[in-house]
Amino acid sequence: MPEKIQILVVDDELIVRESLVGWMKRAGHNVDAASGGRQALEMIGRKEYDLVFLDIRMPDLSGLEALKNIKTANPHILVVMITAYASVETAIEAMKSGADDFLMKPFQPEQLKLLIEKLLNQKKLVEENISLRNQIQDSSRYQDLIGASGCMRRLFSFIDQVAEVDSPILLVGETGTGKELVAKAIHARSNRRYGSFIAINCGGFTDTLLESELFGHEAGSFTGATRTQIGRLEMAKGGTLFLDEIGEIPLKMQVDLLRVLQEKTIHRVGGNKDIRLDFRLISATHQDLLKKVSRDQFRNDFYFRLKVIEIEIPPLRNRKEDIPALAEHFVQRFRRETNKQVKGFRDEAMALLQSYDWPGNVRELENTIERAVVLSKSTYLKKEDFAFLFRVLPEETGGSVSMREVERLHIERILKGCRWNISRAATLLEMNRVTLHHKIKKFDLRPEG
Repeated sequence: MPEKIQILVVDDELIVRESLVGWMKRAGHNVDAASGGRQALEMIGRKEYDLVFLDIRMPDLSGLEALKNIKTANPHILVVMITAYASVETAIEAMKSGADDFLMKPFQPEQLKLLIEKLLNQKKLVEENISLRNQIQDSSRYQDLIGASGCMRRLFSFIDQVAEVDSPILLVGETGTGKELVAKAIHARSNRRYGSFIAINCGGFTDTLLESELFGHEAGSFTGATRTQIGRLEMAKGGTLFLDEIGEIPLKMQVDLLRVLQEKTIHRVGGNKDIRLDFRLISATHQDLLKKVSRDQFRNDFYFRLKVIEIEIPPLRNRKEDIPALAEHFVQRFRRETNKQVKGFRDEAMALLQSYDWPGNVRELENTIERAVVLSKSTYLKKEDFAFLFRVLPEETGGSVSMREVERLHIERILKGCRWNISRAATLLEMNRVTLHHKIKKFDLRPEG
């Protein structure tokens, strides 16, 4: 049986009007009737209708004029034109004005039933598509950023506030807090969302390679440059350029980038042609750039050019109320990816996750959930599935855990898990290889054996 809907029948012929109303009421629909176009418009102004059957020829106001007024007032109302005098010209004009279908006089109840079912299916598809688009927009609004804590709500509000302007943004926060996700969320909410989002980790290249990656190079500009290559600055045309680990950029490169930001032009390495640029810059760092400025390790003018707008990303330990939502998000994702039957968490397991300080932030939580899902043999993750988080702490720290010691143990655990593959470990720790080498030296870490 068709879905029950609100229908308006508009026809100046009483017999047609009564026949339509009777058939539709017997089918279970709510039906009203109007004897002319003007009365119909008054009724539509007072009441919501899903479907209107509208006669083309009426003495007070033609059906085509009424159709235009109906669609102007509410373009979502479905309108079926009723006519005994159909012509190609009339049909074309009606369709241009927004008619959804035609019903030729005389007609039978079965014909009417099929037409209503067809239109309802069309309406349902349209509504589902609108709903799907809204869901996609909502889900991509902040990309994979998840949280309802006060600091995250403030972050979301700030993202909305700054997304529409093109001013440079500097994201600051600890490793693993999701700085690139914030950058992507800003891009997705901006007028540049249909352009490219180009990201580069500035700490992952030597000085020479970083220059080529950013600026591109001409064929023959150096040994091995067999062809012209455009750089990330050009790739970001019309979109957003995300420079991660901006604190690792050498001083000379800072001068070059400052000039780019001021003049919006570059020369490729080995070239002399001016190339116009058009991008929005978002940078990120886990370092204290002001401290680097005071030590002459970072240019003062470049720093203030980068941080026209500064956004601080909160560490996970400052928003522990978000851990359950994040953990559920990750367990569902890894459940799909690994085809495991893990559905969620036991209460004591979730309490354990919320008691941990997460020095590696959301990235560490993500890796922890992945490991637990892969290794667990239970439907719901138990406290024992996360014992590795605390396994080495009591005997090594005497029950008291400093942030420095937790960081050391976390890095050591990741290195062991990656069998000391520095590139893989650096990726999981969300830091560049140079920084990881510094950490290994700082904590005097060595492979076993």
